[in-house]
Amino acid sequence: MEYLHQAQERFKRQKGGSGQDLPHSSGNSLSQTPPIVYSSTRTISLPDQAARVYPLITASEEGEFVDAYKILRAQVIRQFKEKGWNVLGVSSPTTHEGKTLTAVNLSLALAMDLAHTVLLVDTDLGRPTVHRAFGLAQAQGLTEYLFDAAPLAQLLFHPGVGRLVVLPGGRAIKNSAEALASPKMAALAQELKHRYPSRFIVFDLPPVLSRPDVLGFSPYVDALMLVAEEGRTSSADVEQALAVIGDSVPILGGVLNKAGRKQLTKRRVTDLLRIHVS
Repeated sequence: MEYLHQAQERFKRQKGGSGQDLPHSSGNSLSQTPPIVYSSTRTISLPDQAARVYPLITASEEGEFVDAYKILRAQVIRQFKEKGWNVLGVSSPTTHEGKTLTAVNLSLALAMDLAHTVLLVDTDLGRPTVHRAFGLAQAQGLTEYLFDAAPLAQLLFHPGVGRLVVLPGGRAIKNSAEALASPKMAALAQELKHRYPSRFIVFDLPPVLSRPDVLGFSPYVDALMLVAEEGRTSSADVEQALAVIGDSVPILGGVLNKAGRKQLTKRRVTDLLRIHVS
């Protein structure tokens, strides 16, 4: 990932060598963060909101939706600074509970913080969908890196927002657990974690109860965030997911999507999760 550092250094030299010479925006929009110049990483243009599969905070007016992710960002940054962490895994008990939406929007929110750069990696290799959140019908990514020796620099993209770089999942594969536990993936995870101390890495992981991928990958994340959807996720699913995870990785907390739309019977998911986002 040295090309990112080289690009920043070239930009500083062009502006006289001071990091304070980065261009500033006069607006307050989330998408108007002072940019980094990405000379090696391709930049894509986000489609308009109607063409997106997921609602992104960059396309939303200031309000509860955006505020929720700002609050979540503040909580994550505080916990990570206190513990010296920089790698977060995002998962859910089962499918279709909003984990990818959470991983993408949290990464966007983190990338707006001027103290950090962010790398979002789609590690849900059995069902990779992160690229679709950015309007891409398909994209080569982590699978091609692991199995086809595709150069990493050719797989990354910058969505033109904040200080975010994305590594898509690539083509879907059946042996995702073995791929994530491979020596090549282990080496990549370690390189990503230690290359730049000020960078956050967010891994969009598979659901805990669907495949064994999360347990196999847990040594490479500092903490795990569990996403549930009120009205869809049962408290039993959350309890089972927490039991499966056990002590393999610290649970940073949970995100509750669509809170307040339905009340769960018996024990509510909100009783089991420590971070709540409506």
